[in-house]
Amino acid sequence: MSTHMMTRMRTLMKTDFSRRQLIAAGAAAAALGTTPTLSFALTDSSAKALVDRIVKEINRVIASGKPVSSMIRDFESIFARYADVNIIARSTLGADSRRATAAQMRAFTDAFRSYIARKYGKRFNEFVGGKIEVKGVRRVKSWHEVRSTVYLRGESPFEVLFLVSDRSGKDLFFDMVIEGVSLRLTERTEIGAMLDRRQGNIDAMIQDLRKAG
Repeated sequence: MSTHMMTRMRTLMKTDFSRRQLIAAGAAAAALGTTPTLSFALTDSSAKALVDRIVKEINRVIASGKPVSSMIRDFESIFARYADVNIIARSTLGADSRRATAAQMRAFTDAFRSYIARKYGKRFNEFVGGKIEVKGVRRVKSWHEVRSTVYLRGESPFEVLFLVSDRSGKDLFFDMVIEGVSLRLTERTEIGAMLDRRQGNIDAMIQDLRKAG
């Protein structure tokens, strides 16, 4: 087994949190080593206002009747405006971000943003005729958890949590927990698998990421 694979296995073992822990404690941030710093500027109302804007824009895209390719571009724009893309990208790269150069991190972050838009934007067809509603907000340690419910035609409603922080200097979400599953933890596993296939070569993984999703 390669040294890179052994390091990754040890890292994954240390971050083996249950779904219940993710929902109850917002462990997605703590497990990835990027817990937002303590801040008192962000309030329940401002965190909810951010997610209200996100949901309004997503609902507008869902109802637009645009082709999926246009929806994906719209979703990438929403993600770029309201997500803390730098934090999400760095945490999904995990320990490997410490050996990445500044140029590699910029390239990875750009590729990751487009990858997320393609991967999740393709699912917009499933949302046509549905809607998302913001239900409530609560403070969890140094961030806020905004609870929303997704309603799809012919399916039972399901919960999506937005974890919001102002660590970067503005109110942004740094994770989404969909039915108990953290987007950041899920994508960390995906990115790790891509790196493993490339024997830890970050540049090669970035090229693969640009085609994935």
